[in-house]
Amino acid sequence: MCSNINPPPLTSENLHTGSTSLNTHTSTPLNPKSPLCEFQPAVTLSGSSTRFLDFPGVPLPVCKAAKKEKAAAPPPAKKAAEKPPEEPAEGDVPADGVVKTELTGLFLERPAESTVAIKGKNVTFTAKVDASNLPKKPTMKWMKGKWLDLGSKAGKHLQFKETYDRNTKVYTYELSMIKVKELDAGCYRCEVNAKDKCDSCTFEVTVEVPEDSGANILEAFKRSGDASEDAGDLDFSALLKKREVKVEQPKEEVDVWDILKAAKPCDYEKIAFEYGITDLRGMLKRLKKMRVEPKKCDAFTRKLEAAYTVDKGKRIQMSVEMANVDAPIKWLKNGQEIKPSAKYVFESVGKKRTLTINRCTLADDAAYECVIGDDKSFTEVFVKEPPITITKLLDDLHVVVGDKVEFEVEVSEEGANVIWMKDGVELTRDHGRYRFKKDGKKHWLIINEAEKEDVGMYHVYTNGGESKGELEVEDKQLEVLQSIADLTVKAEEQAMFKCEVSDEKVTGKWYKDGVEVVASDRIKMSHIGRFHKLTINNVKQADAGDYTFVPDGYALSLSAKLNFLEIKIEYVPRQEPPKIYLDTSGVGSHNTITVVAGNKLRLDVEVTGEPAPTVCWMRGDTQVTEAEGRIRVETRKTLSSFVIEGAERSDEGFYSITVTNPVGEDKAKLYIRIVDVPDPPEGVKCTAVGEDHATIVWEVPKFDGGAPLKGYLMERKKKGSTRWTKLNFDIYETTTYETKKMIEGVLYEMRVFAVNGIGMSPPSATSKPFMPIAPTSEPTRLQVDDVSDTTCSLKWLPPDRVGAGGIDGYIIEYCIEGGTEWIRGTKDPVEKIHHTVRGLPTGEKLLFRVMTVNIAGMSAPAYTTQSVTIREIMEHPKIRLPRHLRTKYIRRVGEKVNLVIPFQGKPRPVVKWFKDDKPIDEKKVMLRTTDVDTMIFIRSAEREHTGIYTLTVQIENMEDKANIHIQVVEKPGPPIGVTVSDVWGFNAALEWSPPKDNGNTDIIGYTVQKADKKTNEWFTVYEHNRRPHCTVSDLVMGNEYMFRVFSENICGLSESVGFSKNTAVIAKTGLVHKEAPFKEKDMNHSPKFTQPLVDRAVVAGYSTAISCSVRGSPKPKIVWMKNKMIIGEDPKYLMKNNQGVLTLNIRKASLFDGGKYTCRAINDLGQDEVECKLEVRVHTGEKK
Repeated sequence: MCSNINPPPLTSENLHTGSTSLNTHTSTPLNPKSPLCEFQPAVTLSGSSTRFLDFPGVPLPVCKAAKKEKAAAPPPAKKAAEKPPEEPAEGDVPADGVVKTELTGLFLERPAESTVAIKGKNVTFTAKVDASNLPKKPTMKWMKGKWLDLGSKAGKHLQFKETYDRNTKVYTYELSMIKVKELDAGCYRCEVNAKDKCDSCTFEVTVEVPEDSGANILEAFKRSGDASEDAGDLDFSALLKKREVKVEQPKEEVDVWDILKAAKPCDYEKIAFEYGITDLRGMLKRLKKMRVEPKKCDAFTRKLEAAYTVDKGKRIQMSVEMANVDAPIKWLKNGQEIKPSAKYVFESVGKKRTLTINRCTLADDAAYECVIGDDKSFTEVFVKEPPITITKLLDDLHVVVGDKVEFEVEVSEEGANVIWMKDGVELTRDHGRYRFKKDGKKHWLIINEAEKEDVGMYHVYTNGGESKGELEVEDKQLEVLQSIADLTVKAEEQAMFKCEVSDEKVTGKWYKDGVEVVASDRIKMSHIGRFHKLTINNVKQADAGDYTFVPDGYALSLSAKLNFLEIKIEYVPRQEPPKIYLDTSGVGSHNTITVVAGNKLRLDVEVTGEPAPTVCWMRGDTQVTEAEGRIRVETRKTLSSFVIEGAERSDEGFYSITVTNPVGEDKAKLYIRIVDVPDPPEGVKCTAVGEDHATIVWEVPKFDGGAPLKGYLMERKKKGSTRWTKLNFDIYETTTYETKKMIEGVLYEMRVFAVNGIGMSPPSATSKPFMPIAPTSEPTRLQVDDVSDTTCSLKWLPPDRVGAGGIDGYIIEYCIEGGTEWIRGTKDPVEKIHHTVRGLPTGEKLLFRVMTVNIAGMSAPAYTTQSVTIREIMEHPKIRLPRHLRTKYIRRVGEKVNLVIPFQGKPRPVVKWFKDDKPIDEKKVMLRTTDVDTMIFIRSAEREHTGIYTLTVQIENMEDKANIHIQVVEKPGPPIGVTVSDVWGFNAALEWSPPKDNGNTDIIGYTVQKADKKTNEWFTVYEHNRRPHCTVSDLVMGNEYMFRVFSENICGLSESVGFSKNTAVIAKTGLVHKEAPFKEKDMNHSPKFTQPLVDRAVVAGYSTAISCSVRGSPKPKIVWMKNKMIIGEDPKYLMKNNQGVLTLNIRKASLFDGGKYTCRAINDLGQDEVECKLEVRVHTGEKK
């Protein structure tokens, strides 16, 4: 923004020494209609101050007020450069230095570019987005200025609305400003993003104050936003628009710093505005350094530096030292907490805490603070961007009208911002005729079809250099390829004038003796491609004259004369045999003519003879008679021309020309050879790979193009990428190539070009993806697990280093001790890490080795430490009964029984199972036996499965046995005969008998319960009572009691219960009930709140609670509601009721938790409710 006060120069003497990075997106666009400033290209310095990008040769913005004070200031640029900044061109780079996706037209409807709002009124802005071609739901951001996200300001003043039409697939977004304020004036931007697509638009809001409302200059000079006094940006626009331009009188020079040091902090902005200081951050930083007595901080022993400077792309570290090592610490950036990531690294060494920012970009140019409790340490980071220089200058171009123009320039950094200008006027996309393109460091200015008005000097500017190039455009010249020739014809013959020009689109007119020729049945005019013909049939004496062809639009004419020959005297013509004069280089027995495919062949053959001979062209056995078309014959008096337009491979072959007249005949043969670029190579594939290399082979092209192949060129790319990398610049002659310097584990694709003397073929089909990988290391811990007469069992562990290729299997080989021949022990690779090699020679001593196999091949082998003798090892049978099966094994009815009992013995023993000395019925019990263990499985246990199971393992006459006692239990039945045997005083004696069904296990106790016949509520008297009798004490006088008893075993209490056959009545002893002389008061009443809910405001991210109190009888039911919706079992909310004091705790409130909360109390006599409003505010993190 331009001030009407001439600001002092921004130097290290009056501001600060920290470098400031450039950002090409201005936070507040200039108003071109403002009377204070004439706009030129401007950028915004990080630090919320406006500066101008110093492009060489580009004039800076000049304030009209400043013009009067600075007479030497340069004049403003042309008016064409005064238009306001527009959306960035294709080559622009965002502020964070990252190249984003090109803008796409996602908006169907945008907010108006300029809107005038009345203070105190409501205004709504609408944007519509087409989502029919989007992969997911778009996200919309409403921004004010450069970075202020209005989503954080949602509330009473700013309201957002989003709707979706399923039929049209259109999203509608609305931004409503309720009771517009003067601070709402400024530039706004809405951005929509959907995966790799984005679009944005800007609009300006002007706030007008009604005439009856007094303008308050102090209210206009405030920060934007609805939060605290320090939130938002300084908004000068409303102030500037209300104040009239005044010519300030020269003042005496004063020291601003003395004024600032003596002023209050609340007056800093006013003083800065008065004396033209725009870099407020720099001013505050210098004032901070000028403080004599810094505030003592108990939490920090060493604070952050006042400012840090770092080059773009480099790393920066900021550290503090803290007094308490255990104190929690937070790092903030622009008031937002920083989370640890690959970019932001937190380090803690003793009392030192360090924040490291890797690969700094322009987005890291911000204010940072370190927070420990209530103490804070502030600093600023300035990211320096190196100047962009031009490494490849513009070239002067000379084109003709209609040609494509491409100005190319190369700069020193990728993603740099450049400005194109023509004759001092900036070029933008709105001109329509210009396109801007960039790829890495290269930038292009493209004009698709050049015109005469494009002539001029073109400039390109960066912040570190400039270049210029001149464009010259000439009118396109028409070239005559074949002119018309004079003709002499006899009566009744045909006369044909024919010409050929270079442009197929050119039309023209024919004239005879200056009069335009009109077509008739006898006179025909034609235009085919570049050829124009005038044909006159049955020539008459009147047709003789001068004929002219004039092309339309060109100062050019072609003329020829038509002579009419009238024969009156007979004569005897001279006779001469025909002869062909063919001038070609002879190769072998035939004349050979070589033509490059796509080129034009025109073979002019001179023919002589009297009378004039007849010419016949033949291709093989076929006569060529066409006078028009791609292959044609053109005949003149002594010249015959054979023409092939755009030669093709099929045109290759033998041709002959024969001329005859009455005197004789002559014949010539020739061979036309068509050469072309070769066909692409075939069968490109990868045959071997290594850790960083691969071997590629292919087949030669089917057709070499008629010229010997010189070699091949190879290209490689990563799968999924579109960028091909050349592997060789010199021609490679063989069909096998080893490509190197690849990354292991990454998929690559290859293609090959064939090259001959004509050129380079199209690319071959892309090879199948292949991955450079290395073989794994050898397997580890190879050892022999078992040996028999013909087998050997091996086991091992996977290799230590596997790599990206993984493991496809293992190869096992063996060799007789002392021999050198290794024999495969497996037909196919083994996937497991153990295997039994079969078919081995008995009695031989063998060595074994194992190798890992993957796509890269076999690894180094792992060997057994010593030879293995192949013979059976005798081992006594033995059952290894697990410890938990050596005692009684108890399971409940319905549970699963799955017992695995390992055993040993060689050769394989015979396994038998018995239950209670009888063979097991395998229909009820499932058995499975392997070489090393046996399993008994019962899917659902029943009590009949209870018994002693015997396992027998036998080898010949040797045997081993083991018994397993399985007991299946369930809950017992109820006790029998529960009776009250005696009653005395306040006591009663109970007796009962054990249950008939004990659940197949011992009864471990009984549970006794009592109930008063008045209430019928049961209370437990005894638990785990072991005897079948008990005494119940402490009974209430005058009551009659009944009893029930549960039996209990290891499965729990019985499902049914034994009730007492009689009851126990506790008799009264001389007590008389005396009724009260008064009537008891009914204490029941409807709920009523004694303390209501109170409106609250909370900062987002902090927990809060709202409370009230209620009374009522019977006890009321409490219901909490938010915006009239009942709050259910949401873990975010915790509801408490302590003696009628009701509390609703809200954990870490967010913007969505704001609203109206209601507490409702309900009982049988009625209901009551109270409500309050909860406002959630955004914590900006800024503090003066």
